[in-house]
Amino acid sequence: MEDLGLFGPDSVTWRVHAEPILFVGGLRSLYLQALHPRAMAGVAQNSHYKDDPWGRLVRTSIYVATAVYGTTAEAQEAGRRLRAIHARMRAVDPVTGTEFRIDEPELLRWVHVTEVESFITTARRSGVPVTPSEVDTYYDEQRRVAALAGLDPSTVPGSAAEVTDYYASMRPTLRVTKDSAEALVFLTAPPSPPQLNPAVRAALELGGPRLAYLGVASTALGLLPPWARRLYGGLGLPTSDLLATLSIRAIRAALAAVPRRYVEGPIYQGAMARAARATS
Repeated sequence: MEDLGLFGPDSVTWRVHAEPILFVGGLRSLYLQALHPRAMAGVAQNSHYKDDPWGRLVRTSIYVATAVYGTTAEAQEAGRRLRAIHARMRAVDPVTGTEFRIDEPELLRWVHVTEVESFITTARRSGVPVTPSEVDTYYDEQRRVAALAGLDPSTVPGSAAEVTDYYASMRPTLRVTKDSAEALVFLTAPPSPPQLNPAVRAALELGGPRLAYLGVASTALGLLPPWARRLYGGLGLPTSDLLATLSIRAIRAALAAVPRRYVEGPIYQGAMARAARATS
């Protein structure tokens, strides 16, 4: 018997996460997560994201891919490592000055919900055919990923309606702090990877790739819920729902022209190979 992991080929999760456009959803989720003062303080005080943003992005991408497409053992081991890292971390509340744990359920839940909501919202806005019923299925399936991070799945929103209610309950606690403002600027205009040749880095800073990334970041901001855009002062072009949808669909169309071998990682390829063997 092939181990197809936490989900499998019949899941909504596998179908949605096969879409390369979800990288925009990942960026969108970071903008949302930064609006939680404690969550952002935890990142700022424990992470070297400004020194190694691309390395952190790669590590996060590998974790998500392992949780979705890895074997059961691989997903569980990734969760164990993540919980062990979080268990050692502490931060100081920027308002009260009290120390808190990074693995508090409220913080873990905020990160989880903003991430999965960003993934499914970006997929739908970009034109991925997902029905409302499948959206609810996706949220329910993603409770398995929440459990990897140490959450009780029963405390995690498992449908679109529950996510909407969750956001409504969290909005009074959200705001832009010094840390979140710095994260906003950094996420929108990050430095080029330091390992690149200096001449190549200079070309990226001034040329088309830099402008292309700014377009992606602007689209991710435009895809934020209206209440989140208002907290950021209305930032993000495009700012209208129509323009944001047109932009994300254009990016997805551009990605469709890229050969699949360039957007399929080894974890995904391994899952597809196991699934093929399971049905042969």
